[in-house]
Amino acid sequence: MPSLNLCQFIGHTGADPEVRTFDNGNKIATTRIAVSERFLDRNQTQQERTEWIGLVFNGKLADLAEKYIRKGSTIYVSGKWHNREWQDQTGNKRQSTELTVLTLQLLDKREAQTQPQAPAQPAYQAPAPAPTYQAPAPPQFQQPAPAPQYAPPAQPQYGPQPGQPGNVQYPPTNSPEYTGHNPDDLPW
Repeated sequence: MPSLNLCQFIGHTGADPEVRTFDNGNKIATTRIAVSERFLDRNQTQQERTEWIGLVFNGKLADLAEKYIRKGSTIYVSGKWHNREWQDQTGNKRQSTELTVLTLQLLDKREAQTQPQAPAQPAYQAPAPAPTYQAPAPPQFQQPAPAPQYAPPAQPQYGPQPGQPGNVQYPPTNSPEYTGHNPDDLPW
């Protein structure tokens, strides 16, 4: 059975991204966004709940995050949700849940951005990872059925039907037997 790990969030960043550069030139940027939800409780009082989502940007997305994201920036992100276990400096085992960002879009207006040369809506989508599932086979198309030929509708039959017992057969109304005269005869 195929599966999908894709999450989408819109929120405000809680801090400037922390960027780390490795010896091979790769960069990783991390930050968190606040995603708020408003709802009514049992007493019909307005409540607000905020969830903090950890974000991890890799490669070109890390460059964009470093350049354009600041504390309070409104951003849209989508990516893969995962848990990570690690040991802190004292040797204690720690666990964190974070989003590896695959798509980033800045939602702030241009004048609100801190970088004057920043484009209005820079967006980048990371290359999609190779799928780990087999795509369904394409649908098989059938040759369309030929269009039906037009046939005039059947004329309704009034009076007794031929071949039924007890019914009298009447000649057609334009026959000489019915009218009593020959159509070749002229009335004068």
